[in-house]
Amino acid sequence: MPPEARPATALRLDSRDPDFAAAFTQLVDARRESDEDVSRDVTAILKRVRAEGDAALADLTRRFDGHDLDVTGWRVDLAECRAALDALEPGLRAALELAAARIWTYHESQRPADSDRVDEAGVRLGARWRAVDAAGVYVPGGRASYPSSVLMNAIPAKVAGVERLVMVTPTPRGITNKLVLAAAALAGVDEVWRVGGAHAIAALAYGTGRIAPVDVVTGPGNAWVAEAKRQLYGVVGIDMVAGPSEIVVVADGDNDPAWIAADLLSQAEHDPTSQSILITDSAAFADAVAIEVEAQLGRLQTETVARASWDANGAIILIAALDDAMPLVDRLAPEHLELAVADPEPLFAAVRHAGSVFLGRMTPEAVGDYVAGPNHVLPTGRRARFSSGLSVLDFMKRTSFLGLDAAALGRIGPAAVALAEAEGLPAHARSVGLRLS
Repeated sequence: MPPEARPATALRLDSRDPDFAAAFTQLVDARRESDEDVSRDVTAILKRVRAEGDAALADLTRRFDGHDLDVTGWRVDLAECRAALDALEPGLRAALELAAARIWTYHESQRPADSDRVDEAGVRLGARWRAVDAAGVYVPGGRASYPSSVLMNAIPAKVAGVERLVMVTPTPRGITNKLVLAAAALAGVDEVWRVGGAHAIAALAYGTGRIAPVDVVTGPGNAWVAEAKRQLYGVVGIDMVAGPSEIVVVADGDNDPAWIAADLLSQAEHDPTSQSILITDSAAFADAVAIEVEAQLGRLQTETVARASWDANGAIILIAALDDAMPLVDRLAPEHLELAVADPEPLFAAVRHAGSVFLGRMTPEAVGDYVAGPNHVLPTGRRARFSSGLSVLDFMKRTSFLGLDAAALGRIGPAAVALAEAEGLPAHARSVGLRLS
């Protein structure tokens, strides 16, 4: 059967159908993340690494990555990373350098400024920002091994001023990804270790004989990596608990169906659990995109993964008018949102929850994955309702300070005494009161 004749297998919804509300709620609530078995397995791995250190890392690496760290080497020499960068084909190196420069420039604008002022009561108050001492970046090494992720995680850390930046990455059968190493050199990574999986996250959090602990861990990974970060939050800071990739495209009928189909598949090819959703006010366009998705799937090297994603998690939603899309978008709170219309500003103004928004027909999400500048590490699984993408702030912390003289304490101290006494904390009240007298 030719691709054009194959039926679309993604979910089809129409907002005018009587059962739409229930069907859409089911789509919103669909769970595509790790289960209890993953949580239990990760807990056991974390306990092993904490108790056994390097011995656990060596054993788990043999089991999952098929090589002996004592033979292949625990650490990748930075000279090897620099050699990988120098060996790149000139056009590819130029592309990587362009991406790095744009990411650096964008994130420099996020650096917060210290504050220091004296208020009307004569109290000196302010805040001082400092980078964490050490940060760890996880870089996948299996199905998803992306130099772009190195840049997106490492550059904000360096912009923040992190002095020790550690990269962990699995090397299946001991084979390194030269493009990942090149990106590490370009981004200024200080240490590169050949370990991956939940045990690498544990090593970064707890430290082992070889790997010193860090303060913050960022970077994408599979369900085990995400679960390890979730369980270790509090031992270390984390960027987020990231789930499968997702994209929502709001498009009118004036778009090229091939463009929109490619946009949907750009996320579907990440993983079978990824999700791609089209929302449109044109039934004919919806049909055309569905046919084009099938046609393009047949030409993709990543067809197996992309088709599994599209079949299991894809959706095409028909609405009466484009304005009706925004309440649906906000309930989905997608990682990526494309507004593929002639004038995206009215729709953009109505967006409340999205990790990153791509404005207009000429702004495919994929350009944001590489060279646009904003970070591509974004909240998934509806977490855009309460969290943001990775930024310089994830590698910094704020320390507040204040200073009072006798006059300033005289102005605000009596209120502190009254509140302390009302709370039944006499030592608090006395600490202030003694200075007042």
